[in-house]
Amino acid sequence: MRLSLVSMPWQLLELPSLAIGILRSCVARTRPEAEVTEVHAAMDWAAFLLAESGGALTPHDYTHVAETGLHHGLGDWVFAGVLHDDDRWREFELDRYAKDSGVDIELVRRMRPYARPFVERVVDEILGRDPDVVGFTTTFMQNVPSLAVARLLKRRRPAVRTVLGGANCDGPMGAALLRNHRFVDFAVRGEGELAFPALLDHLTAAAPPVDVPGLCWWDGDRPVANPESAVQVPPGLIPAPDYTDWQRALEASPVRTFVEPKLAVEGARGCWWGEKHQCTFCGLNGSAIAFRSKDADTVWGEVSGLVERHRILDLVMVDNIMDMGHLGKLLPRMAASGWDLRVHYEVKSNLRPDQLDLLAAAGVVHIQPGIESLNGRVLDLMDKGVGGARNVRLLRDCHERGLTVSWNYLYGFPGERDADYASVIEQMPALVHLQPPGGTIRIALERFSPNFERPELGFAERVPSRVYDHIYDLPTEELVDLVYLFDTPPQGIRGEVEARLHRAVGAWRAGHADSSLVVVADSDGELRIADRRHGRPARDHLLRGLDVAVYRLTERGRTARSVLRALVEQEWEASEEEVTLVLAGLRERGLVYCDGEQVVALAVRDLPVTSWAGAE
Repeated sequence: MRLSLVSMPWQLLELPSLAIGILRSCVARTRPEAEVTEVHAAMDWAAFLLAESGGALTPHDYTHVAETGLHHGLGDWVFAGVLHDDDRWREFELDRYAKDSGVDIELVRRMRPYARPFVERVVDEILGRDPDVVGFTTTFMQNVPSLAVARLLKRRRPAVRTVLGGANCDGPMGAALLRNHRFVDFAVRGEGELAFPALLDHLTAAAPPVDVPGLCWWDGDRPVANPESAVQVPPGLIPAPDYTDWQRALEASPVRTFVEPKLAVEGARGCWWGEKHQCTFCGLNGSAIAFRSKDADTVWGEVSGLVERHRILDLVMVDNIMDMGHLGKLLPRMAASGWDLRVHYEVKSNLRPDQLDLLAAAGVVHIQPGIESLNGRVLDLMDKGVGGARNVRLLRDCHERGLTVSWNYLYGFPGERDADYASVIEQMPALVHLQPPGGTIRIALERFSPNFERPELGFAERVPSRVYDHIYDLPTEELVDLVYLFDTPPQGIRGEVEARLHRAVGAWRAGHADSSLVVVADSDGELRIADRRHGRPARDHLLRGLDVAVYRLTERGRTARSVLRALVEQEWEASEEEVTLVLAGLRERGLVYCDGEQVVALAVRDLPVTSWAGAE
């Protein structure tokens, strides 16, 4: 059997396709006689644009669309004209959407004329290898590009079997993709490690795949959707990915000079927090939220094997949330390797300083902790299990350790109030020295999220997102099953409070690079904090006596009552009124952040004074 595994745009250029890497390993394990080729068409598309546009459309332009286009359907729209045999497909609808949404579409308009010749080139390449089966991995904006290639493949060689898999096929989406696109022969819903080899076995035996869990297929002209498996693939059956062909393709591509390649590594699947307290807005785990983790020895074996084989030290751990057991078992092995690793992890935001030290020592330089908000009440509405002061503490502690933090400020939750944002907005100028949000975003209604599955949470009215109007030509009832994003009446803050939040985050982002708040001297009786925050006069705050004791106690985050109890234990003679006055004075100077009753200190420690220009 000859197989082609295809990753279409808009896979990120710096990363290999984990899905293709894993399936390649699965096929090698279960069908070693099979001839497997890979088509890294995302990389090829960026190179095609660069060449055919004479350098006017660069891989940086590709990356911009790949990273920002999802919620506007831009990447899919580029290829929608090929899918529908109309090079001017839904131009008017996109123009109208862009005008209403304030979205810049100039870049994708320039890209679209190249889509048809590129799809034809991809099909030529695939058919030149004479495959029996062509498998497409599809996540986010890979749907339409994959469908466009699959359609032309079946038109030119009907005997080729086309298979779609990946996150875009999960749940009802896979069945809808199949029944609305007759040129798709199979759609694998859920994980593919077991289902894809089982499908290949049925194709070899020319037997209908009635017993492959989750598979969608055609019985004559009748679409069939097999029941999905209630059992997830155990970690022991998830192989290490094979990136050999990806690296070979990258090294030969003109795209190589535009990217710093990274290796995608998987240590766990699902979300241990989400199993019991799924964040209300999050649908990323789809139907496979059950947490499963490879043991630390296995993950280290995969990490070390990939690093040694590919000579790439940048790793993206794609786990939706880090296995906390890996902190003490995996990270020390990374730290002891002697390699100059640069690692990305998604983590929960309640990590302690000692746990952050383990991350930093292991070469973790970038974390995505799911901060989302700095207000405890809104975080409760999300079911995040953490408060606003704890999130600020994480930002401070990460800054001290040189850890880059990626996060967005989310809003638009049913039940949130203007007052939940007033205090945060008021205090944001005091946070300008800490890493700001990447953006301020009203939450979307995502399939599989609690907000979607439980309309009683506040999003009872929903229709497929307007972005699909310029992508598909399907009735609403089919889009309801096919798409991931939905439009719903906005909830939560609006109007002036929403505008103030955007302005405050914008000011934070603009002033961050020129800001610092550093403890420069700490003795038994005094604490000196150099304040060089944007928008404030440069000054040094000198704390003495009770002020010092109170401030130090808030470094881990405390309530006023907890501070008072700790002071009594330290044999301070202080009243509740005195503590309240001290905390009010610290807040007035922007030295602490207050979220409800929780208070946390803001100045960072352990950074050289010379790092801060203008320090007195």
